[in-house]
Amino acid sequence: MVIYARYKLLRTIMNDSMKEHWNEIYTWLETDELGWYEKIPEPSIKLLSKCHIDKDEPILDVGAGASTFVDYLINQGFSNIIAADISERALDTLKERLGKEKASQVKWIVDDITQPVHIQNLRDIAVWHDRAVLHFLLKESQQHKYISTLKKVIRKGGYVIIAAFSLKGAKKCSGLDVKNYDQKMLAKFVGEDFRLIEYFDYTYYMPSGEPRPYIYALFQKIKLD
Repeated sequence: MVIYARYKLLRTIMNDSMKEHWNEIYTWLETDELGWYEKIPEPSIKLLSKCHIDKDEPILDVGAGASTFVDYLINQGFSNIIAADISERALDTLKERLGKEKASQVKWIVDDITQPVHIQNLRDIAVWHDRAVLHFLLKESQQHKYISTLKKVIRKGGYVIIAAFSLKGAKKCSGLDVKNYDQKMLAKFVGEDFRLIEYFDYTYYMPSGEPRPYIYALFQKIKLD
């Protein structure tokens, strides 16, 4: 297929920085050509429904890309949405799809979760949503910065939704190696400050029809006295 020939070509273009890499991806591929595109983000919606929050409480979508999760939040009346991504081009694509009126309802942050400048200044986040960012962080220093930032910005009693490639999942994505997880590994990663509420395996099918096994998990930050 022409689309995936282009995609395969992109995988050979390894830029000096992750920012450039992801900007290339979002420049060359249409949103519905992306290997992780979801028309309706059903697994994330399912876990969000388990989070007991008001619609004016802050939700942070880490690695929002051109995700339709933000569309869903707006359409459901959530009014405190923060979309963050390393790729400015990805967020521009999302803004264009939403249109000016809806885009104005979102706080936009261009930032690298492994070297955060803006995200780390957030506070009292009610829901941290990450679909397919964590599994790209292979270095211990990157993982440490991710979890230290998460713990800093999430409020007590707040929720964390993480989706990553499962142990049966792909070993590479977009030309990059990934780290695979199961629920026990995710629980160990977030640490004892969080309790695991729910998890499930989910097989996502790429636009090409190829299966991509994921693990989805929902955690809540324990309220400490």
